[in-house]
Amino acid sequence: MNPQTQVIILAGGKGKRMNVEHPKSLVHFHGRPMIDYLLDAVKHSGVQTKPIVVVGYKKEEVMNHVGLKAKFVYQEEQLGTGHAVKITKDSIDEEVDNVIVLYGDSPAVTGAMIANLNNVHRASAAVLTMATVTVPNFEGWYEMFYKPFSRIVRGPDGKIEKSVEFKDTNDEQKSITEINPCYFCFDKKWLFESLDKVGNTNAQSEYYLTDLVQMAANEGSIASVSISPEEALGVNSIEELERLEKIVKK
Repeated sequence: MNPQTQVIILAGGKGKRMNVEHPKSLVHFHGRPMIDYLLDAVKHSGVQTKPIVVVGYKKEEVMNHVGLKAKFVYQEEQLGTGHAVKITKDSIDEEVDNVIVLYGDSPAVTGAMIANLNNVHRASAAVLTMATVTVPNFEGWYEMFYKPFSRIVRGPDGKIEKSVEFKDTNDEQKSITEINPCYFCFDKKWLFESLDKVGNTNAQSEYYLTDLVQMAANEGSIASVSISPEEALGVNSIEELERLEKIVKK
């Protein structure tokens, strides 16, 4: 049997900072809902044509818009990205061996990036392959990366040790310019076994998917791919939306 990869798109957010009534994934980017770009990218990647979309706030709006392009899982409580992925377990086909996690508010993701993430993961035989971005600094438009993104912490040997959420970083870690857009490809069996071990002792009291980075690193089984800063940008406010539209247009 040929190995298969399941793509999961997290799209349960309300988008409080955007001051809109619609779910964040349905906010328009260049005239189309942001989630449409993710669905197109998944299709064009050739990895999979029908992802699982995790819905939450006003789930019916997202489900009605996406329709038959995806399967859906409802996250009733917003308990973090780790929890959102964990509840998809029973909706993933048995023959699937790898899982890619993306986000409904990241409209600049491309099919080529998804395909590369999947290919590198399979070639590496790691339990986790992650995309990373290195910016020159946090000035100018790169300021958009400062607070929203986790920092990649590498050891003296250059290997990834962990990913630290900005709210949990110390001053030294805040200055790290390699950041984590949280685009992951996991070995399915390892993913769900490891999610059972993730706790919520952090500033947000949430279950972070990023905690799995340190677990994989501790096992010496983590790979990474480098992507462009533009592809890493998500949208958390109207200001970020407008700035990303200008960046992509250029």
